[in-house]
Amino acid sequence: MKFGPCATKEAAGAILAHSMPLSTGRLRKGLHLTSDHVSALLDAGHETIVVAQLDAGDMHENAAALVLARSVTQDQSAEMTGIRVSEAFTGRVNLVADVPGVVRINADAIHAANAIDPAITIATVPPFHQIHAGGMIATIKIIAYGVEEDAVMRAVDALRGAVSLAQPVFRSASLLVTEIAGGPGLKGVKAIESRLTGLGMDLCETVTCSHTNTALSQAIRHAKGDVILILTGSATSDVRDTAPMALKEAGGQMERFGMPVDPGNLLFLGRLGSKPVIGLPGSARSPVLHGADWVLSRVACGIDVTGEDIARMGVGGLLKEIPTRPQPRSGRK
Repeated sequence: MKFGPCATKEAAGAILAHSMPLSTGRLRKGLHLTSDHVSALLDAGHETIVVAQLDAGDMHENAAALVLARSVTQDQSAEMTGIRVSEAFTGRVNLVADVPGVVRINADAIHAANAIDPAITIATVPPFHQIHAGGMIATIKIIAYGVEEDAVMRAVDALRGAVSLAQPVFRSASLLVTEIAGGPGLKGVKAIESRLTGLGMDLCETVTCSHTNTALSQAIRHAKGDVILILTGSATSDVRDTAPMALKEAGGQMERFGMPVDPGNLLFLGRLGSKPVIGLPGSARSPVLHGADWVLSRVACGIDVTGEDIARMGVGGLLKEIPTRPQPRSGRK
């Protein structure tokens, strides 16, 4: 691509590099100049302007951005991917979620595409980011007005399958709340229900029981939801505490107790037959971002979560301090 000053009278067919004022109004940058545009520029006294001129092997910024964006969802229908490709404008195309879900990213593929040519840029949300319908998943921006077609095609090859959206596969959840004297009771249920709603799930029942192994194990066995959430009146502080032991007595299995995410340290993950079971820390009563969101969103979307997966959540796992924390990270006067 050629870029630089050009005699205005010779600029028809070129791309205007900078917005230019006219006698009335102005011409915006990125415009393909016609003979009428040239006349208007000359009438306004612009004898020289800065333009971009594409070479034979170049692609226009909009065409390049659109090809790259479509490569991410190539060979899949919008219904399968849940991802919509926006119109191209000023060299930018966005990938937008049409449904809630969890974004899966092949980071190596994104890095490879971004390394091919500085004019080609792809920015995404973090891997496993929970997204709502209408949320932006990625943006593809061509920095210059044109880029070599060969570079675009190499980036297309790198990007195939790099971004996908896992959609919820579970539709309902049971919330089991244990009660203790002077405990929080049903405080925080609305926040948990809101988390489920954001994933397209229903809170089909909220069941209260005493804070004992026997009572909670019975509630676990009879839970109706596709996913079982447990919120105890007293914090779970050991794998042999009430909630983990109740799950075991109900015939379930533990996958992991504790996670390197704060808030969220005391979460546990298990299973009862085909039903995932998530033990929520008391801090999950707050609606702010929580380690439970990272686990619940993946579980809801059918993404396997192992103990090793949770162990790897520590980098980036220091989340925002919450105002309800009984013992803040730093002392307050």
